[in-house]
Amino acid sequence: GCGSVARWKYVKNLAEMSGVSLRAFYGGRAEEFQQQYGAPGSAVCRDLAEFLAREDVDAVCICTPNNSHAEIALAALRARKHVLCEKPMAITLAECESMVAAAEFNGKHLMIGHNMRFDPVYRRAKKLLDEGVIGDVITFRTVMGNAGPEGWSMDGNWFFDKKKAAMGALSDLGIHKVDLLQYLTGQKVISTTAKVLTLNKHDTEGRPIGVDDNALCILRMSGGAVGTLAASWTIYGPGCNSTCLYGTKGIMLIYNTPGMPLEVRDLSSKSTSYSFEPQAKSGVIDEFVNALLENRDPEVSGREALTTMRVIFASIKSSEIDRTVGVNSS
Repeated sequence: GCGSVARWKYVKNLAEMSGVSLRAFYGGRAEEFQQQYGAPGSAVCRDLAEFLAREDVDAVCICTPNNSHAEIALAALRARKHVLCEKPMAITLAECESMVAAAEFNGKHLMIGHNMRFDPVYRRAKKLLDEGVIGDVITFRTVMGNAGPEGWSMDGNWFFDKKKAAMGALSDLGIHKVDLLQYLTGQKVISTTAKVLTLNKHDTEGRPIGVDDNALCILRMSGGAVGTLAASWTIYGPGCNSTCLYGTKGIMLIYNTPGMPLEVRDLSSKSTSYSFEPQAKSGVIDEFVNALLENRDPEVSGREALTTMRVIFASIKSSEIDRTVGVNSS
């Protein structure tokens, strides 16, 4: 898929990495991408079968609309290619589970592009949390919101198309925060009480869009922590990306205060802030390539991402039946 996601999140970083060669392109604007980023001798493929038949392709990066993720990933894994797939992993739980099974059966690595945990701010936050800087996390609140995906795609706004996207703000934005919360706390979500709603967005004909533009979830973690998650496409102003954790020994505020990406307050209200250099890369590409070179599972493997997808589908179910839904209870 040679669109906006590929251009801004993947291809440029891949092209700049030592030891990586972009050998083939498939999808809209493939010729443009091949001319700009392709290695000498690289090709533009007419269909997926031609693409996957190439012996010089070791790994596939999937940057297509949500509804095609599973089909392409399964075909690539069966063709014995490693796979890096943009989130959400797939549009049904069965598809997600099939992707994990195919990767393990074929002995190939599957990674899903959850990028927040690779941000140096969150890496430092995780280290501090593991060191017990705020003690045990009791509660949390996290928000991710912006004005919506209008104009994000180079090929029309498929994000509002129920058939292509299947899900909305929860799977586009909230999914990042589910992965982040599980990463930061070292706990899995075990239940969700959610409202997944379409409140404001309309299509070009003035009808409410077919997917959610807001989601509110109360999440309970396996270690006892409880908190709220909000995802929104209707924050018509500066976007919000705040995560706050409240522990037995203090508070951690992440991207909560302008100019202060990470702040820790102890029981005496003493505040310690941390500064960081601007991040040039998402970290996803580096992790995927390094995992292949080292022949190990990437940090956000398909099986790890499956725990996040279960929370997304459970939250949608919770909203539909107006009840708490259990999740990740092995």
